[in-house]
Amino acid sequence: MDKGRVSVAEAARHFGVTESQIRDSVNLIAVSGVPGETSSYQHEDLFDIDWDLLDERDEIVITHLVAIDDSPRFSAREAAALIAGLQYLSSLPEQTDRGVLVSLLAKLSHGASGTPSEVAVSSSEVDGFVSVIRDAVAGGFRIQFDYLNSRGALERRSVDPLRLESLDEDWYMRGWDHVREATRTFRLDRMSALSRTTEPVSSRAGEITLGDKLFEPSDTDLTVVVELDSNALPLIADYLTTEAPTPVSATRTRVTLHLAHTHGLKRLVAGLAGAVTVVDPASARTRVADWAQAALDRYDENGLPSHKTGIPR
Repeated sequence: MDKGRVSVAEAARHFGVTESQIRDSVNLIAVSGVPGETSSYQHEDLFDIDWDLLDERDEIVITHLVAIDDSPRFSAREAAALIAGLQYLSSLPEQTDRGVLVSLLAKLSHGASGTPSEVAVSSSEVDGFVSVIRDAVAGGFRIQFDYLNSRGALERRSVDPLRLESLDEDWYMRGWDHVREATRTFRLDRMSALSRTTEPVSSRAGEITLGDKLFEPSDTDLTVVVELDSNALPLIADYLTTEAPTPVSATRTRVTLHLAHTHGLKRLVAGLAGAVTVVDPASARTRVADWAQAALDRYDENGLPSHKTGIPR
């Protein structure tokens, strides 16, 4: 648009690509544009170039422009959010082609309507664990690590890693636990002193049936009945049993959950604060109520105002 006429060779040098790629891109012009009021593409709704000049002199001249001046741009805030997400992706071990991400980050920075806020996303220890476990799975080696269990105690585990999965912000590993002699699911942020051994695994993913759900019920699970906002049901789908949810009102539903321990129940209630009520058994109601009251009591210990609510048990 600015120069009026540009050779294919000059365009290739400018964008740092091959002349063949420039020609392929130019050929898309004839089918690119903005649909008109009829929501269908007419000739005047498409870009066009002087095709004779391209064929005879290898030069690009745009003869018809479409909505160039109306091209939308990300706001500075939108660009900053996208940049933060891309930085997180580039920190993950499986993202080997970081050059593409770096190029896209640069384009977002320069193409926004304003200057994006500077955002830095660094990798964590968990990201390093992901890399170690992926290598162990690929190589067929056993791993060892210290694991912080639900009682707050560290236990040394020896596990054949089978699968890595993520749920929201958390990473989980499913594997054959040689201590428990059963498949178990481990949260990576509860691991420490992780190492890959030279001992080959005795069980691989294809030899052990893993269910579709991240959390599989077992005979030792705690069965708990809760009542919650019906819109929150998808958030606890992994904990649901085969029993059908029971509507108790237009907006509330009662369901039966399988949980490994009451610690998991406390986390579930805290994560959906105000949306979940523990119904049965009474021991589970008491454990959750005591845990919530202990949190309130900490305000008194630190000289902060608290609100005694007489949490029902």
